[in-house]
Amino acid sequence: MTAVDSTRPSLAARLQAAAAVRRLGHAIVAHEVDDELLDGITTRARELSTEVEATPDRVRATLDMVDSVFVLPPPDGSGRTKFPDGIVTGKANPLGMAAEMGREGDVAVLRTTLGPAFEGAPGRAHGGVVAALLDEVMGFVLSIHATPAYTGRLTVTYRAPTPLGVEVEMRAKLHSRHGRKLRIEADARHGAALLAHAEGLFIAVDPERFASG
Repeated sequence: MTAVDSTRPSLAARLQAAAAVRRLGHAIVAHEVDDELLDGITTRARELSTEVEATPDRVRATLDMVDSVFVLPPPDGSGRTKFPDGIVTGKANPLGMAAEMGREGDVAVLRTTLGPAFEGAPGRAHGGVVAALLDEVMGFVLSIHATPAYTGRLTVTYRAPTPLGVEVEMRAKLHSRHGRKLRIEADARHGAALLAHAEGLFIAVDPERFASG
């Protein structure tokens, strides 16, 4: 191992740090914190931010990673192991939702319990958060079908408020495909209750273009 490699943090360390920051964010939203403690958090957070910002920039997505996601579909029963910094399922992202993703045959399944930081109306998840979760689980369908694509249109019909603090499940499946256009549908549920239904139009692209952003 080179000296440069030895200074690189492990993924485990990044996951632990991200989880700690997410916990702090939810705690600040959920509790009546006094000014003295908040001032202490402000001071320490600014100091840590300055230290972190002084470190080298990271190079994130690569074509090899995109190939491993879309050329080789995930095995049945497995979840998403790539894109650890993603806002929805990336557990190395301290601002993310840390949702769990998996494959059940040709169906993509996402499960998550949303904390206080994702609140819209009191006790309910923000509609944009729900839409992001639906978009993510529909995107995993693209991995199942080994097709890199961008979201062209996403339509969400909200049937009921999405509660915080309880597990929500989202399931998505390919409805049809015509050339580069893929139509995917998804439902969000808490138990038997339908919370939202989504229809998405995804446009397939060349892997190199996808990797380049």
